Amino acid sequence: MSSEKSNVALSSFLAAIFLTSFKLIVGFTTGSLGIISEGVHSFFDLLAAGMTLIAVRYSDKPADYNHHYGHGKIENLSALVETILLLITCGWIVSEAVHRLTTGKLEIEVTFWSFFVIITSIIIDFTRSRALSKAAKKFNSQALEADALHFSSDILSSLVVLIGLIAYTINFKAADSISSIIVAFVVVVVSYRLGKRAINVLLDAAPQGINEKVKKLISDMKIVHDVHDIKIRNSGPDIFIEMNIHLLGDTPLQDAHKIASAIEEEIQSKVKNSIVHIHMEPADHN
Repeated sequence: MSSEKSNVALSSFLAAIFLTSFKLIVGFTTGSLGIISEGVHSFFDLLAAGMTLIAVRYSDKPADYNHHYGHGKIENLSALVETILLLITCGWIVSEAVHRLTTGKLEIEVTFWSFFVIITSIIIDFTRSRALSKAAKKFNSQALEADALHFSSDILSSLVVLIGLIAYTINFKAADSISSIIVAFVVVVVSYRLGKRAINVLLDAAPQGINEKVKKLISDMKIVHDVHDIKIRNSGPDIFIEMNIHLLGDTPLQDAHKIASAIEEEIQSKVKNSIVHIHMEPADHN
């Protein structure tokens, strides 16, 4: 699993290197703020892809003496840092765009390469976002999901820049700067969603819907008298689930163990990447 995750992350890192270099060269050559903003966006994507590559390689390390729940939160921390990088990108883009609009310095040079770099970017971003999204779902990896969001946002922002370049060619001079502001808005929206999820995991917020799902699974099994104190937390791709169940007071220890094991297996079969811990109590315990 680790190898496959690393390969997906590595291919995205290499794609980010290519796109960043290509966009910045064309952007500074033509003076297009839209393309430069895309280049800066891709540069932070490059940093993010590098962090993702490191995160997925270390997050699968097993639990040790100092990390009882494993190293999965490296992925969540990586996603939060990526969010901060995206917001820095937004600040620079908006600042430069406003400066150009207020000073009237809107002249750029639109060439064949201006369109070629953006169209190439859209194609690469589309293939990478699909590959990353597929891997993120398969491994329940927030780091890969964050990387997929980066590439997905690039597709939309590249389309906006492409429209801005076309508008500029028909003498709408402010189109390039306006398109870069729209790109920044897209990035802010993506950053907010990504950052909120990462912070929730780092603060051990319970994943939505899992609590109700676990209660229903146990209720449908009809082998326990009561279940309470269900506690659920994420750590990278893993979901840790703890609970107390009530059994008849005269239930033999061996049977109680079988019941607990059956519940664990049922939950693990329905909740992907779950690790279940059950504490048993007698039903007549006060």
